[in-house]
Amino acid sequence: DTAWIDVPAPFPPEHLTVQVANLSTRWEHRDASLNALVDVLAAQYGEHPGNYLAFFSSFDYLDKAAARLALRHPQLPQWSQSRAMGDAARRGFLDRFVADGRGIGFAVLGGAFAEGVDLPGTRLIGAFIATLGLPPVSPLQEQVRERLDAMFGADHGYADLVPGMQKVVQAAGRVLRSVDDRGWVWLLDQRYRRPDVRALLPSWWQVRP
Repeated sequence: DTAWIDVPAPFPPEHLTVQVANLSTRWEHRDASLNALVDVLAAQYGEHPGNYLAFFSSFDYLDKAAARLALRHPQLPQWSQSRAMGDAARRGFLDRFVADGRGIGFAVLGGAFAEGVDLPGTRLIGAFIATLGLPPVSPLQEQVRERLDAMFGADHGYADLVPGMQKVVQAAGRVLRSVDDRGWVWLLDQRYRRPDVRALLPSWWQVRP
C-alpha cells in the first residue's frame, strides 16, 4: 500500500483564480489554435493589466505564439526567453518584472523561469500554461513507458502525464508567493477538464470551467 498525503493549501484558495481555455494545444492543432490562444492572453491582460508569464513546451512553440501575439495585439508589451541564455540575459529577463509593471514574458515550461523564481506582489500577477507538459516522443521515452507499463499497468500516466503535471504545477507556483498575493492561472488546453488530469492538480485549486 502507498500512503497519500494531501498537503493543505499554502495560500488562501480564493486568492488564485484558475481557468481552463476551450482550445487544443495538441501537436496537430497548435497552428490552428494560435489565434485563439493569444486572444486569451490579450483578453486576460486587457481585463487585468499587469505582469504575466506565459509558458510553452518548446522554444519553437514559444516563438510562434510570441510572433502571433505581436501580430494580433501589437500594443501588448512582451519579451521572451531565448535559447542558451547567459546569466546576464536571465537577469535582464527577470528585471522586466517590476512592481506594477505591465507585459507578458514568454518562457519554456520546465525551464529556468518555471522554477526557483520569486516575483512577489505585483511583480507577477498571473501565468498562462500551454499544453500538459508531456515529454516529447522519443525512443528513450518509449522505453521508459514500456518499463513502467510492465510494472504498473497501462494508463497510469507515470511516464508522461504525471511528470507533465509536475511541471505545470511548478510553473503555476510562480504566481502566489505570499499570503497577500492574488493572481490568475490560465490552463491553455481543454484536456485540463479531464478527470485524470484534474486529479493531478492541487486539491486547493478552485478550477473554473
